[in-house]
This record gives sequence, C-alpha cells and structure tokens, in this order.
Amino acid sequence: MSGADMPPDTEFSMTLWLDSDGTVRGHIAIPMGTGEIEGTYDEASGIVEGTITTEQGDTFDFRMTITGESFTMTASFGGMDVELTGTRTTIGVDDETKAEAGEDEPVEIVEIDIEDFERRAIQLPIPSGNFGQLAVNNKNQLIYARFSQDGLPEIMLFDITDDKKKQKTVAKGVGGFEISADGKKLITLRDNGASIQNAAAGATGKNVVTRGMFTTIEPREEWEQMFVEAWRLERDFLYVDNMHGVDWPAVREQYSKMLSDCVTRDDLSFVIREMISEINIGHAYYFGGDVEDQPSVSVGMLGVNWELADGAYRIKDICEGAAWDVDARNPLRSPGIDIAEGEYLLAVNGVEVDTSRSPWAAFQGMAGQTITITVSESPVLDENARDVVIEPMGSEGNLRYRQWIEANRAYVDEQTDGQVGYIYVPDTGVNGQTNLVRQYFGQIDKKALIIDERWNGGGQIPTRFIELLNRPITNYWARRDSKDFKWPPDAHHGPKCMLINGLAGSGGDLFPFLFKQAGLGPLIGTRTWGGLVGISGNPGLIDGGGVTVPTFGFYEKDGTWGIEGHGVDPDVLVVDDPALLALGQDPQLDAAIAVMLDEIERNPYVPPLRPSPPDRSGMGIIDVDR
Repeated sequence: MSGADMPPDTEFSMTLWLDSDGTVRGHIAIPMGTGEIEGTYDEASGIVEGTITTEQGDTFDFRMTITGESFTMTASFGGMDVELTGTRTTIGVDDETKAEAGEDEPVEIVEIDIEDFERRAIQLPIPSGNFGQLAVNNKNQLIYARFSQDGLPEIMLFDITDDKKKQKTVAKGVGGFEISADGKKLITLRDNGASIQNAAAGATGKNVVTRGMFTTIEPREEWEQMFVEAWRLERDFLYVDNMHGVDWPAVREQYSKMLSDCVTRDDLSFVIREMISEINIGHAYYFGGDVEDQPSVSVGMLGVNWELADGAYRIKDICEGAAWDVDARNPLRSPGIDIAEGEYLLAVNGVEVDTSRSPWAAFQGMAGQTITITVSESPVLDENARDVVIEPMGSEGNLRYRQWIEANRAYVDEQTDGQVGYIYVPDTGVNGQTNLVRQYFGQIDKKALIIDERWNGGGQIPTRFIELLNRPITNYWARRDSKDFKWPPDAHHGPKCMLINGLAGSGGDLFPFLFKQAGLGPLIGTRTWGGLVGISGNPGLIDGGGVTVPTFGFYEKDGTWGIEGHGVDPDVLVVDDPALLALGQDPQLDAAIAVMLDEIERNPYVPPLRPSPPDRSGMGIIDVDR
C-alpha cells in the first residue's frame, strides 16, 4: 500500500464476499484503522467499485481491478489517492461459512473420559512467555493471549495436528477476547471499539457498529436492583452464614424504605454503605458507580518546602531521600541543576510569581513538562537572577515518603551510635516486601533492628516477611583470608522490636501478630486497627460500582476468633501524640530506641568463638569435632 501521507509498503488485509447478484461486501484493516466495504462486481471486466466506511463514519470511494489471483485498487478520500495491490487467498474460513455455502457438517458426539485424565496431559511445544485467556475453537485448536514486556499483546492459535508445530497469529495488538459458545467467532476490544472475527489464524475482524444504539435507563429501577444485588452479595458470600448474628432480611427491609428518598446516585451509595455496615466487619467496602467526575489539572511539583520572605517565595528546604534512593530524586538535584536552599523563585516560564496566590498556582498544567524557572539569591528580578530549565514532578508523595524514612533511619543511627537499624514497612503487598528487603539487607549487620509498621495498609498475608526476619543460624564458616561468617548470610539474630499503631490494619494486623507469635521481640505503640478478614473478589454492580464481601476470617490455633474488631495489643503502650509528631518528635520511635539499647546491653547476639585449628594428623578425629 502507498499514498501521499502513508509509509511505503504498508501492509493491510481485506476480506470480500460476493453475492449471486454481484453485490460485494467486506472488511479492510490497515494499521491506521478499519473499514466496511460495500460495492458491486462486474464479472466481464473484473472491476469492483464501491465505498469504504471507516470506524469513525467517514466514507470514500474505491475502484478495484481483479486479474487472476491478483488485484490493484485505488481509493480516493480527502483529495488523496491511495494505491493498493495484493493477492487473493482463502483465510479463516470456518464451518459457518461452509454451512452458508450449503455444506452440512455432521453432528459429532463428544464423550469425555475423566478417569486418569491427568496422565494424558502433554506439554505443548510453545515458547515460554506470559499467557492468558485460554480457549478452544470449534476445530479443537487452542486460542490464547500472549503478552510481552516490549511489544503489543497478540491473540495466538496453536493446532496440535499441525506438523510444523508453530503458533499462528489470530489478531495483533489485542490481549483480551471472548469466544462464542460454538467456538466459531471471537469478539475483541480495541481502541474502545469491539470487533468480531472468525476464531481462526489470519482472520480479519468486522467492527461492531454502535452508532444509533441507545437505551433508556430508569434510575430508580436500576438503583433498586443494585441495592438488592449488594444485599445478596453479602448474604451469599460472607465467610460465615449467620451474618454475624444480624437479622439480614430485616436489614434489607429497613434500608429499602430509604430508596424512594434517593435523588442522586450518591444517595444510593450512602444507603448501601450504611446497610453493609450493619454486619460490623472490616473489609466490607463500597466503591465506584455511575457518578460524576470533576475536571482536574496537573500541578508541577518541585519537592520543596516554601516560605514567604521579603515579598517573594523562598526555598526553605529541598526534599530528598537517601543517597541510594534512585527512585526518589528531587528535580532540583538533577545533574547540571544549580539551585540551593534559601534562593527565591521569581518567575515561571517568564511569568512573575504572584505571591497573593500559593506557589503551586504558578505550576498548573506543568507536571512532566520542560519549563524554565527564574531564581535568585535576592527576592527581586535583577541582573543577578538566572533561568534554570527543569522538569517538575506530578507528585511529591514518594519523594517525601523516602525523606521521612531516611530521616528516621538517620535519627536512630545517631541516637544509638550506629548500633540499631530502622526499617519501615508500608504495607504487606509487593511494595511492602520490596521496602522490607531493600532496607533489611542494608542494615543486616546492626546489633538490633526496629521494624516500623505504623500506618501499614495491609495487602497480602505476610508469612514471608516473618520468615525473612526469623531465619535461624545453621552454622558458621571459617576462612583464613577474611572474617568468619554465619549461615545463612541473610539472617539477623540480634534483638528486634516492632512499632504499631491504630492505623495499621489487615495485613498490618497480621504482621505484628506473627511477629509476636514467633517471639521476635516486643510490640511498641498502640493497638492496631483490627480488620483481619480477607476479600477474594466477587461480582460487581451493574453500573460499575461494587461492594466487597469478606470471604475468609481469621481464628487462632486454640480455636477462638481473634484480632477482627479488636486488633493486636502492644507490649509497651506509647501513644502517638499528633501534637508531638507535628513538632517533629516521635515518642514511639524514642521508646523503641530505648528498648533496643537496653536489649543490646542485656541480651546481645554473641557468635561462638572460632575453635582452634583441627588436628587431622592421625586416623579419625577427636570426639568433640565429630
């Protein structure tokens, strides 16, 4: 394919159907989009003429000349001519097509032999990768999505009867699909549109035209259905069937009377939230729905604390993490940027900063953009002012988070003369595991460790976290040319403690519970949140909203319920006074430092002395070395 505004040798695919009256219909797919073909065929001349309608609704004319198995085609639109050439082949023809042609297929009876089916499983000769959505079409061919980190997803097909044992492409740039019940058709989503195609290699799709498709929704009828659906989800999926002793039918009756007073979708959300709260349980959340969104504008952030001084905004502090926090670099600390604390911000992109507004007002819409700021050591625009090109961030969250961790680590290090390490674990998901590991191995040689899990947001069950912190020593290794070392090398055996508070919950409840159960050290702070039931997914509501249903609850080894609704109690109670925190003080952290210094004094980890070199001059070894 070639044209005035198209790259040369652009590939395309086209499917045409010829009716007995000479009518031509079909579909064309090019990298820029797809279109539907309508026209007529003159057998004597071999010419097809007609129109192509794009998925955007634009229509243009074409003329095609067919010669044997080849064709040439000219399409005109917007004053541009596009030349296409190709060869004719038969692709993706399924049994439905044969049926349309009058070819009946026999009905096949399928019998499944369940017994010993595992031993009949074989490994398919498909290159390893990231796969999803396995399905089988009507020809017993495997269809699946294949994903790669550096390319577009694809829908692939593998035919076990194919002698070449090669996977074939069904659709490119698509990772999700649904297959019809008879296995003959696929529907895929691309660019907010749906396409239907044969479930076969090489098939092209036909857009699902949604123009003119409208429906009328009666909000009150839909709200009633969603209210009942939310009630049923809790009834059917809650981890215990007694609904925590609540008369659940009576709850439905009580709250359903409020539906007639709901005026907006937000009113319905309020009613559903209040209803599910009657169960008195954590993790029973409500979210989403067909509610209005408000517009937002990005704000460029420099990661600084500002102060208004001498009629201009001055950089009081530049926020930054530790030297090794490569994921938390302040844009003002980028190579080549020479801006210091105490300097004034005078202009942004040549516009003077208005001090009657907040300093962030000057950076609206500039997140991630290359901009110029004017700074100076004096609060006025004069010959000493200079322009600096920077790229503001969209958020300071991670930067300030890393700065807070590093400030705590440095404070603990200073207060203990380097004897105690500090590790912050923000949650029990992948992020929490990453933070635990990255901080743990950097401080594994400390005599004691403070594990801070305050404000822990939960996530997964933190069994692996405890295994990392509780690895027993198996032996020691002696070396002549360096220090002896313990095994495993990734184990810490000095005193430990954990900081907890009331805003740590879910996995943040279980983490300190397991820490205490393993005898790793005291818990310091205040009682945790007390929400230790699990959610594992359930159907949503019809308009995109949803409720979560706690599907598995925690009970202890002695056969009693625990933690849910109460939390994990500290061994050393220390209130995290917000007033003191606002002043830069942290009484819980100070208490943990005191406890760890005392533990180092009373119960330090002391490795055994290295034995004398063994004597192997005779037969056998001495009893003590056996």
